[in-house]
Amino acid sequence: MIKIITVGHIKEKYLQDAIEEYKKRISKYTKLEIMEIKDEGIVEKEKALNIEGEKILHYIQEKDYVITLEIDGKEYNSEEFSKKIDSIQIEHSNITFIIGGSFGLSNKVKERSNLAISFSKMTFPHQLFRVILLEQIYRSYKIINNESYHK
Repeated sequence: MIKIITVGHIKEKYLQDAIEEYKKRISKYTKLEIMEIKDEGIVEKEKALNIEGEKILHYIQEKDYVITLEIDGKEYNSEEFSKKIDSIQIEHSNITFIIGGSFGLSNKVKERSNLAISFSKMTFPHQLFRVILLEQIYRSYKIINNESYHK
């Protein structure tokens, strides 16, 4: 099973539609859950990180393999990412991806992480990044199953 824990809600219909499309595609390969945490908005950075961090940790189970999305994380190309997903699933039934809020992730969440990855040194809107992550998860399953899609 893949879980995505993310800070913030999707308001834009075109992004909601893209997310629903990838959820449908991924469902052919694995169960997918997305948990949205309320963005704490304009408050002190540390306070927001701590509140969001506690809410994120609430959704993580002990058996979860946790992958945090961090700008300083390890970068993979699509083939490497699919191999990583495949190898993790051999030993762990749940892979949990975490997308932080506008301030990033709390130290407690980072400490719980099994792997920090980065999709780019660039900054993406959190709503758009959710679509990018789902597309790469879908691409990974296509690669793992030797199905055409990835070029």
